[in-house]
Amino acid sequence: MPANVETMMYTREKPWHGLGTMVEEAPNSEEALELAGLNWNVESRPIFTDDVREIPHWRSNIRDKDNAILGIVSDRYRVVQNSEAFAFTDSLIGGDVRYETAGSLSGGKRVWLLAKMPTVKVLDDDTDPYLCFTNSFDGTGAIKVCMTPVRVVCNNTLNLALTTAKRSWSAKHMGDMDSKIAEARQALELASQYMEELDIYADKLANKKVTDDEILKILDEMFPIPEDATPAVKKTAEMAQTEFMVCYNMPDIKKYYGTAWGAINAMADMADHTQPRRMTKNYAENNWSRIIDGHAMVDKIVSILSV
Repeated sequence: MPANVETMMYTREKPWHGLGTMVEEAPNSEEALELAGLNWNVESRPIFTDDVREIPHWRSNIRDKDNAILGIVSDRYRVVQNSEAFAFTDSLIGGDVRYETAGSLSGGKRVWLLAKMPTVKVLDDDTDPYLCFTNSFDGTGAIKVCMTPVRVVCNNTLNLALTTAKRSWSAKHMGDMDSKIAEARQALELASQYMEELDIYADKLANKKVTDDEILKILDEMFPIPEDATPAVKKTAEMAQTEFMVCYNMPDIKKYYGTAWGAINAMADMADHTQPRRMTKNYAENNWSRIIDGHAMVDKIVSILSV
């Protein structure tokens, strides 16, 4: 199945893989659970040998609706159900929470939720904060929650790590999950603080001038061309530098041209919207991972410009 998508619901534009249920208005958590096909639970069951002896210290995570095996995990693994994930996200945001997308990947082994929060201003730009939640049942990944601001005018994600406010939280499926989720709530309830700090950070960088010569030096550092580079390596680096300059000169970034904030937005635009050199089967999943974890290119230019 394309992109390993099993079920999903979405608002706005149809995904490139063409799968899922489109809704006109973002639903609440109860509706999203049904529309995204996540209205099932996971049961932790013992595993037996052929001669009916229980295998110690290991369990099988089984989906109750169809007995699908989602993963073999240690007996220390603690299940967080889909309904608990929605309830957790609802409690973090408060009010009438609306979900723009949710679904499952790889036959139910992984699930995600994306909830929109009220629009705020970062500098003078409308910015939509989203709360992302991902979970896995196969033992390969932790529970992850993060804030993802999206600059509305260009649909760019601004996943910037700030020293003054926490953007993300994660925990392994082990130990006391109730206390871990309480810890996440304490860490992320101040989501508004992250947006306030992002506005302060953006204002600082919008007032930091960056000349065209400095931009070229930054691009040489970001996409270096070694003296012994092969024609293919040289071409790839030159294309990347050109793509950045195209983004840097886009109308929606023009008012920040010549500043550190403009350069960061250009890199975010490039990271979000430039097609990859090779469209791999994991492209969509990798893109989703960048929403949660951030993008290496954006992180790098932020580190260069923040000095």
